[in-house]
Amino acid sequence: MRYYSTRGKTDYTGAKNAIIKGLAPDGGLFVPAEPLTPYAPEYLPAGNYREIAAAVFEPFLDDYPEAVIEQAVQSAYSVESFDHPDITPLAKLSDRTHILELFHGPTCAFKDIALQILPHLLNAAVKTTSEASEIVILTATSGDTGKSALEGFRDVPGVKIIVYFPEKGVSEIQKLQMTTQEGSNVGVFAVEGNFDDTQRGVKQIFNDQEFSSELQDLGYRLSSANSINWGRLLPQISYYFFAYRQLINRGVVQAGDKINFVVPTGNFGNILAGYYARCLGLPVNRLLCAANRNNVLTDFINRGTYDRRRPFYRSHSPSMDILVSSNLERLLFELTGHDKEKVLTWMKQLTDTGSYKVDQGTLEKIQELFWSDYANDDETLQAIADTYRNENYLIDPHTGVGKCVLDRYRKKEADQTVSVLLSTASPYKFAGSTIQALFNKEVIENLSEFEMIKVLHRETGIKVPANLATLEKKPVKHKQVIKPFQMPEHLKKYLHKL
Repeated sequence: MRYYSTRGKTDYTGAKNAIIKGLAPDGGLFVPAEPLTPYAPEYLPAGNYREIAAAVFEPFLDDYPEAVIEQAVQSAYSVESFDHPDITPLAKLSDRTHILELFHGPTCAFKDIALQILPHLLNAAVKTTSEASEIVILTATSGDTGKSALEGFRDVPGVKIIVYFPEKGVSEIQKLQMTTQEGSNVGVFAVEGNFDDTQRGVKQIFNDQEFSSELQDLGYRLSSANSINWGRLLPQISYYFFAYRQLINRGVVQAGDKINFVVPTGNFGNILAGYYARCLGLPVNRLLCAANRNNVLTDFINRGTYDRRRPFYRSHSPSMDILVSSNLERLLFELTGHDKEKVLTWMKQLTDTGSYKVDQGTLEKIQELFWSDYANDDETLQAIADTYRNENYLIDPHTGVGKCVLDRYRKKEADQTVSVLLSTASPYKFAGSTIQALFNKEVIENLSEFEMIKVLHRETGIKVPANLATLEKKPVKHKQVIKPFQMPEHLKKYLHKL
């Protein structure tokens, strides 16, 4: 499998080089250059998550030896890293509604699925190339990617991992998970502003060829752990197939029956993995894009105009507080038949004016597969409360957004297709919002995040994940706050000191 850029100005390359680079040199995103060959899901292994993951990976990683892929999968998805033997177990809410739990990894968020294996893939790639520079993983996070990346790359030889997060744009638990991070090769820095400011600063660093040359002179080469890296996106395809396999095994569907997936969405990577799963033959009926009050994606899917020139809101679902969804570029490239000129024009318009509008043909292709709506904070909290009281199942605010949108979709479209809702985080990561949904606001007044966790455990009896239970006692190691325009110079000075 060869890869090339959505902007069309980068040579073909293999999977190893695409994963090492992260972002294409022309500022685009790497995508498969060859047509994807569909295969019926019943031909995937009927076994465990690791077997299905290896089967999904192999066609995309054909410049990796099969034994290397197998070893990476076994190491990444181990019982030491995940607290459930199924890795991404499927819970039943009703006969037609199931929840795919993606929060059983070391940081209690769905990003763990990809970021536990990415270091193995990156290391294997570096070992078989002539790469002499030290790899610097540079990542912007809206909350979950940062901790998952830090944990995945901690103390990995030949790699440094640097994470930037919006100072006031993550939950207190997310912030502590990052600022207490241990490891000799990690750097964590808060950025004044929101996630889009932070992500823009990281993209500018990647796109500055002169700056990249300066870093190479210092002995460093940039890569990314964000979902702009194909090595981040690819592992997420696996759990769509595993969810379907679990439904088959339970007799909920027969092989070939179509199902819906409901995806709480911010940067569009998680739901894009579902699109690629469909391209590979997974019987997907609709992909429901669930947005919060920052509903730029809902407006785009419904109207065809992407416009980031709008107020930015902080919500109960902070990992979705995003106005520039990077992975949408990949979808546009695929749906236009790899029309690099169209994509380049739209992305330039987004940069120059903050908005672009796709043609009617492209919009019709998007709407054929995707459906979108959004939930505000009150609706999100109500969905959490209703799900707990009616189904005795506790969900976090991001999953609450998805549940609200699923219910609305069924009312509007009268579609009772079996649906899988992707649950992206443990409710304990957002204990304050979850308690607020279940009880009166007065219950959490003047309580710390960790006191809220204790209250939530006391009231529900649901076990607190071990790595969150011990977080309170960890010392804060990373305290520096910088301005967005300082990011390039700060990075250079930071690396120079190491």
